[in-house]
Amino acid sequence: MSNGPNPSIQGLIGDALRETNELARKEIALFRNEMTSNVRSLFVGLGLLVGAAVFGVVALFVLVDALVKWLATVVHSEALAALIVGGVLLVVAVILALVGRNAMSLSALAPVRTSRQVRQDARALSERVSG
Repeated sequence: MSNGPNPSIQGLIGDALRETNELARKEIALFRNEMTSNVRSLFVGLGLLVGAAVFGVVALFVLVDALVKWLATVVHSEALAALIVGGVLLVVAVILALVGRNAMSLSALAPVRTSRQVRQDARALSERVSG
């Protein structure tokens, strides 16, 4: 406190208001930064899901082509090669879809750091007021 050894009530209230204002500005800045990061993660997840869809469509075409070639040739290696390529593309699509889904979860959007900081600040203010 800046009012010396015997601070007045008005001085204490003024200090409290200034500190509360500064705290609120810092909390808002933290919230903005965290939400920006969370929205960025959401877009990354969306991009991964789009990538998974592209790989899934390509895998489907390759697998269908492989099945047709396999049925036409019955036991030749060209069909087996197409099945291997289609299978690998399908595995890639599944991995991208799972990673994208995890990145887009609603819990990833919650402002965890801001909530934690607000609780800590509220605790500190209540201790300061009561003590």
